[in-house]
Amino acid sequence: MTPGPAWLAGAILFEVSATIALKASDGLTRLTPALAVVAGYAVSFYCLSQALRTIPMGVAYAIWSGVGIVAISIAGWRLYGQVLDAAALAGIALILAGVLVIQLLSRSAA
Repeated sequence: MTPGPAWLAGAILFEVSATIALKASDGLTRLTPALAVVAGYAVSFYCLSQALRTIPMGVAYAIWSGVGIVAISIAGWRLYGQVLDAAALAGIALILAGVLVIQLLSRSAA
């Protein structure tokens, strides 16, 4: 894996972790999860900034946000029992399809 995609994967991982901690922080009223939120987003943005050195900005952001949306939706369902109805699942499938098109077919992702 080249450095750009590895940095982008790290950005996604830390962003998803920070968002899960944000829910656990109960409106930033619980100190430990609140600290995890700040640290997670800081590391995520640093990783994203490094990914942008080699990946076009629009492509990186589309993948970062798309994969993040899907991962957070799954985490909300698994960790917090949040309901994903048919429309939500269809939307998630479309987001995944978009990310796959960018990764597999677009020359911009290179």
